Amino acid sequence: MTSLHQVLAPAKLNLFLHITGRRPDGYHLLQSVFMLIDWYDTLHFDVRQDGQISREDLTVKLPEDDLITRAARLLQQASGTHFGAHIAIEKSIPAQAGMGGGSSDAATCLLALNKLWKLNFSVNQLAALGLKLGADVPFFLRGNNAWVEGVGEIITPISLPPAQFVVVKPPEGLETAKIFGSEALNRDSKPATISVFAANPFGFGRNDLQPVAQRLCPQISDAIAWLEQASLEPAVVKGRMTGSGSAVFAQVPRGTNLSQMPQVPATWSNWQIRMCGNLEVHPQKGWASSDD
Repeated sequence: MTSLHQVLAPAKLNLFLHITGRRPDGYHLLQSVFMLIDWYDTLHFDVRQDGQISREDLTVKLPEDDLITRAARLLQQASGTHFGAHIAIEKSIPAQAGMGGGSSDAATCLLALNKLWKLNFSVNQLAALGLKLGADVPFFLRGNNAWVEGVGEIITPISLPPAQFVVVKPPEGLETAKIFGSEALNRDSKPATISVFAANPFGFGRNDLQPVAQRLCPQISDAIAWLEQASLEPAVVKGRMTGSGSAVFAQVPRGTNLSQMPQVPATWSNWQIRMCGNLEVHPQKGWASSDD
């Protein structure tokens, strides 16, 4: 095998995100549930015999040293392989959205090149590398919806019922550091348990980052207000920000289409609005061996 094409990298939504404390080194302690959804970037991989790593941007122009390129080089260095790769990327997941697009791309890159280069690294080995790239990368590598704790490194697989969501991404993005650095950020949420969450998985908790993000980016409030205008059965359509924003989402009844949602304002021509379903597992689940 010398190529893998049409390899999907899914986005995620944070069903809730609580900040439960802050370590002496400044890192925040959190609890969250990360849920995979069917909004994908698409990657294409071809082995290079000359050891070079190259990347081709098929849609959106990415930074030269993005997470995909860094992931490929990191795996190359860790394994000592003489192979390289040409990687083409069709970006669809928006940046600065809180949907994990960059981390997902990096995870898919590690999984695909581990397979193409015949390295046989385990999931745990790849996750250790992924953690060097970003706190969310191990989640995508492990391939399950998950309860996430600590600074993002404690990952417990969970099952979620099938569900549908409207996801809205305003054109403005947010820098995570600005939110976590805010004095107004709530950092003392009471720790929750999986059993309490499981009783109401799509309505539990809140996103502690959201109030600060709404002050920094008023479009988040506009998106939530639009979502909450919807008159659907069941009647609860409650908007919530994912991650550090600026994307927001709301659960809707399965089978709902966008024509049933409120009219999109004329000024929203460059906003992204999409119906998404959740995934039971990552599309590349099983591509790397488990250590369990």
